[in-house]
Amino acid sequence: MQHVVPAARILDFFRDGFEHTAWRLETRREYAADQGTEEYQQFLRGVMPPHDDGGPWFTNARAQTADGRRIERVRLVDEPPTDNQRYLLATTPANLAAGEDIRYLFRSAAAALNLADEGDFWLFDSRVLARFNWTDPARRMELTTDPEQVLRACQVRDAAWHYAVPYAEFISRVPSPM
Repeated sequence: MQHVVPAARILDFFRDGFEHTAWRLETRREYAADQGTEEYQQFLRGVMPPHDDGGPWFTNARAQTADGRRIERVRLVDEPPTDNQRYLLATTPANLAAGEDIRYLFRSAAAALNLADEGDFWLFDSRVLARFNWTDPARRMELTTDPEQVLRACQVRDAAWHYAVPYAEFISRVPSPM
C-alpha cells in the first residue's frame, strides 16, 4: 500500500484513518505552518499565544479521544530550544486539553538512541506509516504499510516513548517558552 493524503485532506484522514492509536514523532526544528502565522510572529515579540483549543484539529482530537482513541506525540527539542520549539512548548496546553498526550525528548538523547534522524512521521494503529512530504502539498502525507518501514517506526515509537517525559515534567526542565 502506498497512498498519499494532500495537505487539505489531513484532518479528514484523522477523522477516519485510524481505529485505536495515532502516534507522531516530531523531529524538525522549524515548521513553516507555525512560522507563517501572526500568532507566531507575536510570540517572537513576547506575546504569549492564547489558549486556543476551538479549532478543527482540537475539535477532532477531543472527539477521537472521547471515543477512546489515543493521539500521542514525542517532540524532539534542542538545547537550547529553537524559537519554533519554544512556540510549540507554549501552545502544548491546548493540545493536552483536547486529549493528546505529548511528551518531550532532548535531541541529544534521541541521537544517542539513534532516533534523531528518523524524520517526522505518524504511525497509525501500528500498521500504517505516514511520512511527510514538506515540498508537495498534494502529497503531504505519504502512507505505507511496508512491513520493514512499519516495524522500524514501531521500534522508534517504543524507544522514544520510553525515554520521553510528559509535558509538565519537561517544561520544569527548560527555561520559560517566552
